Amino acid sequence: MDYASSILGFLPGGRRSTGISQLLDKLEAYLSPAQVERVREAYEFGAEKHQGQKRVSGEPYITHPVAVADILADLRLDADTLVAAILHDVIEDTPTAKAEIASMFGQVVAELVDGVSKLDQIQFKNRQEAQAESFRKMLLAMVRDIRVIMVKLADRMHNMRTLGAMPPIKRRRTARETLEIYAPIAERLGLYAVKLELEDLGFRALYPYRYKVLERELKRARGNQKEFIGKIAETFKATLKKAAITGDVDGREKHLYSIYKKMQMKHISLNEMVDVYGFRIIVDSADTCYRALGLVHSVYKPMPGRFKDYIAIPRVNGYQSLHTTLFGPNGVPIEVQIRSEQMHRVAESGIAAHWKYKSGGDSFGGVEHDRAREWLAGLVQIQEGGSSEEFLESVKVDLFPDKVYVFTPKGKILRLPSGATAVDFAYAIHTDIGNRCVAAKVDRRLVPLRTPLRNGQTVEIITAKGATPNPSWSGFLVTAKARAAIRQYLKNLKRGEALELGRRLLGSALEEFSLSLKKIAPADLDVVVKELNLKDADELFEKIGLGERLAPLVARRLQPAKDESQHNHGSSGPLMIAGTEGLLVTYAHCCFPIPNDPIMAYLSAGRGVMIHRQNCGNLAEYRKQPEKWLSVAWEETHGRLFTSEIQLEINNRVGVLAAVASSIAETETNIDQVQLEERDVSNSWLRIQLQVRDRQHLAQVIRTIRRMPDVQRVFRTLA
Repeated sequence: MDYASSILGFLPGGRRSTGISQLLDKLEAYLSPAQVERVREAYEFGAEKHQGQKRVSGEPYITHPVAVADILADLRLDADTLVAAILHDVIEDTPTAKAEIASMFGQVVAELVDGVSKLDQIQFKNRQEAQAESFRKMLLAMVRDIRVIMVKLADRMHNMRTLGAMPPIKRRRTARETLEIYAPIAERLGLYAVKLELEDLGFRALYPYRYKVLERELKRARGNQKEFIGKIAETFKATLKKAAITGDVDGREKHLYSIYKKMQMKHISLNEMVDVYGFRIIVDSADTCYRALGLVHSVYKPMPGRFKDYIAIPRVNGYQSLHTTLFGPNGVPIEVQIRSEQMHRVAESGIAAHWKYKSGGDSFGGVEHDRAREWLAGLVQIQEGGSSEEFLESVKVDLFPDKVYVFTPKGKILRLPSGATAVDFAYAIHTDIGNRCVAAKVDRRLVPLRTPLRNGQTVEIITAKGATPNPSWSGFLVTAKARAAIRQYLKNLKRGEALELGRRLLGSALEEFSLSLKKIAPADLDVVVKELNLKDADELFEKIGLGERLAPLVARRLQPAKDESQHNHGSSGPLMIAGTEGLLVTYAHCCFPIPNDPIMAYLSAGRGVMIHRQNCGNLAEYRKQPEKWLSVAWEETHGRLFTSEIQLEINNRVGVLAAVASSIAETETNIDQVQLEERDVSNSWLRIQLQVRDRQHLAQVIRTIRRMPDVQRVFRTLA
């Protein structure tokens, strides 16, 4: 049956739709008649739902989803994906419910359509949050079914092709998002043809003047480029033929956006650009690729340091090819890619190259699909415990393709972003390895965990039972997976510490009423939990520890009414501080309290307990809220180190700073930070942060410095 000539080949109003005719013609080439019929029914359904809606350009809205399906038909995707493409906007832009789509076209199609739909029904603080949350939803839907992103990329491609009708601000915003997110996703999934078109359209829309100038200059600089490219291509063909190798040779000029990016990255002009000309040689097998490489090197000399073997070590998305740059005629650099026919299919269509139609169903296959699945599964871990904006930034970092290739001790290759450290490597192996790593060996030598890795290194991670992540790692981690794991660990750690601190604070507050947590009946505690609209007692303790609930007020609620007359007006004992409390006890950086200082504590919402010295100048404002103050005291700190700060007025003399540092070192004291501020020609102020055990240790340091002839005065900093 010729579906293109059916009545459904017309738009509402009787006007013939060339889009649906073209689409159905394409589908008849590789889908069964029953599946083409499903696509036709989807078109009828979508045309009815979108009836009366128009695009900004004035065209009937249904032309857009049909065009999206047409793009996917070029990739020969299955019927479910094409039906979802035609219906991809009906949930978002019409009153149609997901259940209605499921009943008519199946649950798979409904899930695909829902995965592409934005979260417009939820109220967000701003456009950025709404965009990021919709993006998170879409990517997590991809984990369940990778066809979600195929529909979204085709949707974005058609929107970019018709972007001229949009207002300039929206045009630039969409173009930037395309270059930052969707083109890198297409590359990550191996969809290079899609990636190149998205980049070209995005570049033209975001920087129209730069695009025109670059395009004009390239045409002017290479007026005889077709003749030049044709000549080199013929030379390669003749060389292959002489060696009895059958292969296709295709010459082209690199696309504008890649030239523009390279000019920006290397800070060079167009005249200084190398490898603007590119040639692709496609042969029958990987073995023949290496033979062809030797032949092209015999025709033109290779440029040192410009050879890459992506066959032996494929890119993270499964891309395979040999890349080499040659000195062409008159010394003009030319880039050559050599690959097999199978490699070429993957390079052009990525995971779509492995979508194979079978009678009764569709399935993915191939290593590239497994790689894509591995990356998408990692997104679930990245999104835990962070905001949607943090998730979006993490994915952006993870998308950009600059990679280093390193080896495990057993020879397995791991691909990591450029700048990745030994800790990133540990988390790439497994989250548990990252959490328990204590040291690393690179090429059998111990290195600091923050050491950036380089191509070809062998990395061994040393773990210890009971070891935990160090919060300071977050300062040098590169991969999204590692940063997400640290963030989740700190969140759990903070919650556990808050819970324990809350117990202590409430127990201390109950002492005022001659009570303890052991004496409080669980039923009485549950009553207070319900009154405060909390889930359980643990959440109550956590809120108290974080400073979001005040322990004295909770203790008053827990006091039995009959005991009101027996209220003990004496104050409860102070909270004991030892320096081991973790994230929920913070020592103020305005006065730097250390053991044996008279101290006071202040409950700060969300941060726990803030410790200040009693004579700190910043306490004036806090004293207006006495209900948030806590009585605290030092207990035995067992030689732990605390940060303190001193100020010195010194003579401006060569070597005086080194002399001061040497004197401090003699007292076995570490220096954390030094700030120098010139006061006048002869004097300077020196501010030094030290690691000390207590007041006695600090007094010893000050006495030692005071004896120096170039130190006019020294005193401890106080806000």
